[in-house]
Amino acid sequence: MPDATTRDRAPADVGRYVNDALRDRYFAACDALYAMGAPIRAELDVETRFGTTHVYRYGPTDPVAASRTPVVLVHGAGSCSAMWYPNTAAFSAERPVYAIDTPGDPGRSVQREAIHRPERAAQWLDETLSGLGLDRVHLMGSSYGGWLALNQAHRGPGRLASVTLLEPGGLEKVGLRFFVWIFAGLFATSAPKALRPRLAAWLDQPVIVVPELRAMIRTGVRAYRVRRPAPLPLTDDELRTIRTPLYLVLGKRSLLVHPRRQVERVPRLVPGAAAEIIGHTGHGPQIDHAADVNARVLKFLTETETATETATEADTDTDTALD
Repeated sequence: MPDATTRDRAPADVGRYVNDALRDRYFAACDALYAMGAPIRAELDVETRFGTTHVYRYGPTDPVAASRTPVVLVHGAGSCSAMWYPNTAAFSAERPVYAIDTPGDPGRSVQREAIHRPERAAQWLDETLSGLGLDRVHLMGSSYGGWLALNQAHRGPGRLASVTLLEPGGLEKVGLRFFVWIFAGLFATSAPKALRPRLAAWLDQPVIVVPELRAMIRTGVRAYRVRRPAPLPLTDDELRTIRTPLYLVLGKRSLLVHPRRQVERVPRLVPGAAAEIIGHTGHGPQIDHAADVNARVLKFLTETETATETATEADTDTDTALD
């Protein structure tokens, strides 16, 4: 981990911790959330030209499940891989799981160069997957991580078996209403404990009522300075280039995008894409409706692999007949 002198020399668009004491407090808060998810099998550090990417590996004990195509999880802005605690047990029971701490966000990755430009983001993620020895993955991203996944499907799809987007960035320009919601949620974390359930329901903010999640978010805001602009949305023409099987999940009360608009737009532009709206939720369906979302995602992954196997067998039969 870089010391204060190294941080002072870091480029202006590279994220950094305020100081080591707050960093350590943040790590402790994250570890409390990790303890609520599946057991971590290993922690890995992958060197890329943009910095050191820290990765958590989860996995099934069943050999058949362990042989399946892995899931790679990419978290949202201002967070880290600990946010996946409601999902890691379900996913890792079925197949290997890798959860990435994105450089430029609080977490255990160490950023040296910015990755917010689309071509750099795609290069960083491809280098990370290569460093993990993963040639084929199901990529899953939430919020900013959704933009990273969508960007990868457009710019570097070679390793992707599928892409799952949970309330992703990259579909619309981030509007004022979303930032107001973010700041209102942060303010509500300081409310008296008795008021938090009501505020959580009103704001669709599960962070307010999960003590460990609340502690991680509050500590992260104090401990880390994110230094990147909001990503620009992909154009219609850019979305049309995507051929990777894609699954889009939006909250009915989303303030990041207009759900009905996007569940019509994305399948129209991306051949074969599936899109669904989850009721009674906003920007965190994988947290406040974890069991439902976990089941939907696993079903999509299974169906995608079945369709791929069927297509491969059909191509083989055709080649044999031509011979």
